[in-house]
Amino acid sequence: MEPATFFAASRVVIVAGKGGVGKTTVTAALARAASLEGRSALIVEVEGKAGLPAMFGAEDLGYAEDVLVEADQQAGIGEVRARALTADEALLEYLQDNRMTRVAKRLVSTGVLDVLATAAPGIRDILVLGKVKQLENDGVADLIVLDAPAAGHAVTFLRSARALQDSVRVGPINNQARDVLALLEDAARCQVMLVTLPEETPVNELVETAYSLEEEVGVALGPVIVNGLYPQTVGLDTPAAAATQMAGAQVEPTTIEALDAAADFRRHRMALQAEQLDRLSEQLPLPQLQLPFLFTADLDPDDLDGLAHRLIAGVRELDPAAFDPRGGTRVTS
Repeated sequence: MEPATFFAASRVVIVAGKGGVGKTTVTAALARAASLEGRSALIVEVEGKAGLPAMFGAEDLGYAEDVLVEADQQAGIGEVRARALTADEALLEYLQDNRMTRVAKRLVSTGVLDVLATAAPGIRDILVLGKVKQLENDGVADLIVLDAPAAGHAVTFLRSARALQDSVRVGPINNQARDVLALLEDAARCQVMLVTLPEETPVNELVETAYSLEEEVGVALGPVIVNGLYPQTVGLDTPAAAATQMAGAQVEPTTIEALDAAADFRRHRMALQAEQLDRLSEQLPLPQLQLPFLFTADLDPDDLDGLAHRLIAGVRELDPAAFDPRGGTRVTS
């Protein structure tokens, strides 16, 4: 599949997955990959994670947009911007836009939003999603990438629109919920990309989340992104002592033991990930994009570019017949 087609499939991509699977890294890599294909991208962060801007060599995000990558038309590079969204700030902006500035400041300063959240569960989520819907309507970027809450909260987060539409029958909250639901259910406007590691528990949770999102929210699902794959390594079955002897090297016995232990670990890890990739393919009929394990705790812009290029290469290998370019696929079709 052509990357240009892939990144034009939906105007909003929501990245979701179990905590610790690299969801925020994938969010940044998707935005950067779109940028490398000449499309402008806006990253929306809702949990205040400090690691995302650091991948671009930037500081912490605020409610106002920050430019992380400058556009370069000659090089075919699109701009990447990012912002953090909170329910309080979204409510304040909504009321200010409707000429209720004094009321807005009073509501936020007195904690009335907390009371509203108790009386109408999901109100905070719908305020954030409503802002994302507004950004999409305004066409602020070719692609909006939303770093969603962790998988357990992701279903509740995205289900808030339907829940509020059912519980609040009239008024602006109902209107907002209806508009957000229209966004989520339109595959040409929005899809979800789920992220997992090639491990049993993350795969189990991803499969459960995928079916819950489709059945309870009605959102289209894009390819699954499997993160943290160890590269295939040859020669692991050769004992370290034999390998060092063939190389004519003199190695201490303790080093031989350490090398054999490392080879055992790598073989076990590769067998585990192969088993989980097969199981994921069997249980969830969605195409997969795979990203490597990076042996570093803090990713820098070069690391991010490497991941973005891997995503682009993976997209090129996607079978167009397995992915609807108009916006995702259905696991229960």
